[in-house]
Amino acid sequence: MKKELTLSQLRFLTLESQGLTKTFSFGKGKDAALKVLGHLGYLQIDTLSIVERAHHHTLWTRIPDYKTEYLDALVEERKIFEYWFHAASYLPMRDFRFALPKMLAVKQSSNHYYNANPSVMQYVLDAIRAEGPKKARDFESETKNAGSWGSWKPTKIALERLFLQGDLMISGRSGMQKMYDLTENVLPKSISTAIPTDLEFAEYLIKTYLNAYGFTTIGQITHLKKGDLIRKNVDKVLKSMLRAGTIEQVSIKNMPAVFLNKEFLEKSLQKTNPNIHILSPFDNAIIHRDRIKQFFDFDYKIECYAPKEKRQFGYFCLPILFGDTFIGRMDCKAHRKEKTFEIIHLYIENTAIDIELWKEAFVKIVKSFAAFNGCRYIKLTKVSPSKLLRVDTVNFDV
Repeated sequence: MKKELTLSQLRFLTLESQGLTKTFSFGKGKDAALKVLGHLGYLQIDTLSIVERAHHHTLWTRIPDYKTEYLDALVEERKIFEYWFHAASYLPMRDFRFALPKMLAVKQSSNHYYNANPSVMQYVLDAIRAEGPKKARDFESETKNAGSWGSWKPTKIALERLFLQGDLMISGRSGMQKMYDLTENVLPKSISTAIPTDLEFAEYLIKTYLNAYGFTTIGQITHLKKGDLIRKNVDKVLKSMLRAGTIEQVSIKNMPAVFLNKEFLEKSLQKTNPNIHILSPFDNAIIHRDRIKQFFDFDYKIECYAPKEKRQFGYFCLPILFGDTFIGRMDCKAHRKEKTFEIIHLYIENTAIDIELWKEAFVKIVKSFAAFNGCRYIKLTKVSPSKLLRVDTVNFDV
């Protein structure tokens, strides 16, 4: 028999699992960064720097004393590595073997979009083996005009292909430039390279999502995973876990059933004092847009990839979470040379919640976020609806 939970309880469960209900829930410092990554399963890597990049922003949201050098240090210590989850990501080194199926699929593909020349791939491997880690720009090669990956020089394409098929790993970064090295030089000897079976891989996905979100659905587990086989395997493992009693299937009124760890049913799913968070567009908590729409009634889409005339909220809007409710979003930009953090447009969408309940905490978190972005000044340009919060009612002096 399916058990029932309220929508409010499920919201709290997923936010608690994401580390968003308490301050310093993962501890402090670099060790906390490793704990967050291990708990969430991955961190999406972002090249956009309108505000601090997503992989750093996501950690700062959960670790108030976070410093951006922590991630580089963890890569150098070989505790985390870069590869593909549903997008380019940092992953715990312990999970390396679960990247092997994709690496093998790339290696066996004859029509991959990184269709590198075999002789160039061999040249790249030989050069790195002889001379050590290299960036793409270290290779002298005839190139086309700068632009998308389709115009990359042959050695860059070869590097990416070799990385995706597992012959190379990222040993570190210089800024956002990847340093490529032979996998044998980067992967710790203690890490298993046994290729997981299809069912082991399905179980890894299920446990990753249950751990990070508290509850999950088949749709979320198989998000962006191609083919019917993965869905069948996930369904098979879920049924096995249900029979074993390690997970429960829970129903919510007017919504599809979800799966959660049995232990969560025994926990107190009561709300605590609400925190306020400014989330990255690529934060693990909101990256599954359908889930956020369904369970939090928040319709979010990042618009930096859309033409300017089609943007509703702005180039890089950040969701604002108060307790278990998304009260709005803000389009913002860090003008680092001027040390000014600009809130281009603040949108307050949930006006049913009294502004006095969250205004003071919001001002405090904005100041903290501005400092994290290397800014000393804050500029609030526009607010909607204007009658709710005039510019001169908020003191952002820092």
